[in-house]
Amino acid sequence: MARTRLPAALAHHDLRLFFIGESASLLGSSMATVAVTFAVLDGGGIEADLGFVMAARIVPMVVLMLVGGAVADRFGPRRVMVVSDVLRCAVQAVLAVLLLTGRPAVWTFVVLLAMWGAGESFYAPARGALIPEIAASGEPYEDKLRDANALAGMAGSLASVAGPALAGLAVATAGSGVVVAVDALTYVVSAVALLTLRVQERPSRAAGPGGGAAALLEGWAQFRSRTWLWVTTLQFTLFNLLVWAPFLVLGPVVAHERLGGARDWGVIMAFYGSGAVVGGLASLGGRTPRRPLVVATVATAGWALPSGAIAAGLPVLPVAGAAFVAGIGSAVCGMLYATTNQRHVPAEVMARITSLTTVGAFALGPLGLALAGPVAALAGTTAVLGFGAIWQITTGLAVLAVPDVRRLG
Repeated sequence: MARTRLPAALAHHDLRLFFIGESASLLGSSMATVAVTFAVLDGGGIEADLGFVMAARIVPMVVLMLVGGAVADRFGPRRVMVVSDVLRCAVQAVLAVLLLTGRPAVWTFVVLLAMWGAGESFYAPARGALIPEIAASGEPYEDKLRDANALAGMAGSLASVAGPALAGLAVATAGSGVVVAVDALTYVVSAVALLTLRVQERPSRAAGPGGGAAALLEGWAQFRSRTWLWVTTLQFTLFNLLVWAPFLVLGPVVAHERLGGARDWGVIMAFYGSGAVVGGLASLGGRTPRRPLVVATVATAGWALPSGAIAAGLPVLPVAGAAFVAGIGSAVCGMLYATTNQRHVPAEVMARITSLTTVGAFALGPLGLALAGPVAALAGTTAVLGFGAIWQITTGLAVLAVPDVRRLG
């Protein structure tokens, strides 16, 4: 079914352009992340310097994303996304010139990556609000909104698989500056694709009493009034803190100590990305389930498998197989959650809701990354990963026990 639905989805003008623009910019970002890492290290930076540089990109995303959602709801998501693309293109172009002409100081990386992260903090919530508008444009067909979300997920999955591999080869042969320059060009592709969409521009909304603060409070009121929305967001918050962050930190440690090192860890993560691609393709076929949040929550159980497999002491191939299943589940649940939110949240607050769910889901992730090592030193790696696997299954059952989750159609 997916083989017939994919060409049908891409035959639609706006879906095709959106997929091309998303794929280009996400692939470029994935490559640039690797290039910046090696540029810092090749320039004499140490681990602490690299940590500051990476944090410089993440912090603005967490701090500014709620504001980005309010801005996108007021001025329209496409406008905000194009401005974000222009900003990120300029930032990466400046960084590329600096890398091609010398060795920038660490503070230069920090400043530019902070600006890069600021651009992403406005782009992400606007993207969540634009997808329903894309699905509403052009010739309609059944489950077009679901296909739009599936294509968005596939763009990210393909970038996560291909980006690091292409970046490693390109950095080794052409240098980090060339890779960052390519990333700057991908934002041009994204901006042109967005400007060529045929979506109906909605007029800017006037700021209500209280301005931006009132807009944020309105988004919060819409968020907390929907039990299914804040419950699933809380599930992802704790998942990133207790399951995925420990897996990302301790998985490479286990691979280094017991498996085949970086090679085997690369295999495991490649299988995860491949599973996400397969899940995205599968999501393009069939019909949306009558109880989408039930299916999405069941799919989150897949994330327990890689942690459980490592905790059980299994060799690399079973762990990679578990990661493959987890990747499929991530694509399916991501598509269903996004589609459900877009169908049941008013369009005028969609970007703010997207910013709240994104910030809520990932806010504790950095804390999980920081604590995974020290906690494993006290309790043991097996205990931490095993707890994460059990936690994921248990919280999935708890979410399914919520009536609003089970009943939402």
